[in-house]
Amino acid sequence: MNWITKIIKAGEKIKTAIHKRASKEDVANSDWTSCCRGPILKKDLEQNLFVCPDCNKHHRIKPHQRFDILFGKDNYEIFKTSVPKDDPLNWTDSKSYKDRLKSARKKTGLDCSMVVASGSINGIKVTTVASDFDFMGASIGAAEGEAFLFAAQHAIENKEAFLVISTGGGMKMQESLISLSQMTRTTLAVNEVKAAGLPYIVLLTDPTAGGITASYAMLGDIHIAEPGALIAFAGARVIQGTVKEELPEGFQKSEYIEKTGFIDLIVERKDLASKIGTLLSILLKQNSVISSEQNETSEDSQSLTKAAS
Repeated sequence: MNWITKIIKAGEKIKTAIHKRASKEDVANSDWTSCCRGPILKKDLEQNLFVCPDCNKHHRIKPHQRFDILFGKDNYEIFKTSVPKDDPLNWTDSKSYKDRLKSARKKTGLDCSMVVASGSINGIKVTTVASDFDFMGASIGAAEGEAFLFAAQHAIENKEAFLVISTGGGMKMQESLISLSQMTRTTLAVNEVKAAGLPYIVLLTDPTAGGITASYAMLGDIHIAEPGALIAFAGARVIQGTVKEELPEGFQKSEYIEKTGFIDLIVERKDLASKIGTLLSILLKQNSVISSEQNETSEDSQSLTKAAS
């Protein structure tokens, strides 16, 4: 190897080192993330409930962070749910399903993407399910189905309202029909909650898509969404390619979906606990304003009855 070749190879190494991008793991473990204005410290974002103070983007957060916001820090009980056989179909694509699960568990510290908790909002007991998008995109398989059914049963047995915080890309292709059957199972579970006379509220967060949207995420008594959340069944390009026409800008964002009547409210993260607490108190007839109005109506009716006699 002559001196010219050595210089060229050294230059290539320097160029590669300069332009080498940080791995996803490096970014995840750093103290920084990015938003509209560029780098932003994660601790600064956390102080604002992981909402950008400039553009109001609601960043994705973990289940325990959701529970902290709704119930107060560590003021809730988390339940361990059963996990069926990991790889019922012995699925392998670019890597085995077992390896994907192993990586997801190491990354998140969870057995599956769904976490079940119970806490109080404004003095009202609530059973809650939240998903972690970092666990294989919060896709749904048998383990998630078991977690959802556990939560529904817990709500019924303890006469608690049921709140589902949805996120995820849909059903797990690695479990095929086993995964798709969770759409039916979760729907039946929701029906049982409603039959027990308990409120079922869905909070849709970014992103909620596929079979999640086509099942339990759109069966709520009330549907709430965070600002700017992607809510869809199929991808925008798939839909546009199917209908062969131009689609409205932002037609899969929560703001557009509220206008078209598919969700009831858009609520900022800082107001979620207060808003959900108010809604639950109304649905459970525990609202003091409503109670006083009902009492006044009852007294007026009694007065009219006496006058008529």
